[in-house]
Amino acid sequence: MPATRPIRVLIVDDSELVRLGLRTLLGAYPAVTVVGETDSAAGARHELALLSPDLVLLDLRLPDGDGCQVCREILRDHSTCRVLILSSQADAGTVSEAITAGAHGYLLKDINGPALVQAIVEVAAGRTVLAPSITTQVLAMMRNSQQQETLRKRYDSLSGQEQRVLALVAQGLTNKEVASELGLSEKTVKNYLSNLFTKLHLSRRSQAVAFYAEVKPRD
Repeated sequence: MPATRPIRVLIVDDSELVRLGLRTLLGAYPAVTVVGETDSAAGARHELALLSPDLVLLDLRLPDGDGCQVCREILRDHSTCRVLILSSQADAGTVSEAITAGAHGYLLKDINGPALVQAIVEVAAGRTVLAPSITTQVLAMMRNSQQQETLRKRYDSLSGQEQRVLALVAQGLTNKEVASELGLSEKTVKNYLSNLFTKLHLSRRSQAVAFYAEVKPRD
């Protein structure tokens, strides 16, 4: 059986020390290979076109641009590339903007090496990863925007199958894995997701993960 190809990662961070630390850390894990690094938004655009990485490890503070805007450009121009935010910022406004921009994950820089590599692997596989404190931030934002209708009422508006799809997505499963688990086609799963996103007033998978963390049935 052929070995799995390492995940090709581009590091975008304005700190030379952070880039060096990440390159050194990730170099110890065969599941990941750092194909390039840059300290700016302009550099990110150039390296993306040149290297076509699988995943961009992106800081939000860049000297010549906004990391969230870079995230939008990546998703627009490189549709197969995944974006994982690695930031020291955890305020609600920044988190909200990054998720709205389409980031597939949001981690804080105090994360340890094994957890970072695991997150890279999961995001590259199509899953969404949020730091626990970030999940709390997302929930707070959702509560602020849902003053007239509770999260529980929106959850109860879902059909049983939609609730099952949501639960599996919240566990980190990809559409393909959800389809396999429920005995459905991948297209059917996408339709269920579209419907439940509309009912819950969500637009991102990461929001769905945070939503389910709040409303999931308690034992």
